[in-house]
Amino acid sequence: MPIHRFPIQLRFGDEDSNGHVNNVRYVQFLEEARVRLSLLPLEPDGSQEPAAEAETFRSVTRQAGSTVVARQEIEYLTPLTYRQDPVWIEIWVSALGGSSFSYGFRIMDEDAGTVYAVAEAAMVMVGRESGRPEQLTDRQRAILGSWAGGRVPFRREAAGAAK
Repeated sequence: MPIHRFPIQLRFGDEDSNGHVNNVRYVQFLEEARVRLSLLPLEPDGSQEPAAEAETFRSVTRQAGSTVVARQEIEYLTPLTYRQDPVWIEIWVSALGGSSFSYGFRIMDEDAGTVYAVAEAAMVMVGRESGRPEQLTDRQRAILGSWAGGRVPFRREAAGAAK
């Protein structure tokens, strides 16, 4: 399961009046992971031409348009409170369609002993000029496919499997 992991440093202001990290911050954590993943240098394509700058998913996508968030779902598993140690977010591709794909996420302690939330974000490729959904390119599909990691382990999925 190809999963990328990134540390997320909490800030004292992330907590709300209930004494735990506010739900809006979780959405920002997902955004941070998506941006970091999109900026990771990709494996060279095998050509002998030296690249002026490292290719990233963002640079590949920027050629055709952009990706936009179509839907996000977060399942909160246990409260997260401020601390000095970062939390970790895992990100992988959980679904791949014609013009869309989804990222799966897990927010947890570094050792994965405590998982605070799992989430999924559906993304749609839109054309720069049209602003309408457009098919993912072969290169985009290859990159996203290399990040595939299976379904998000939502509790409803486990409950449905138990029936």
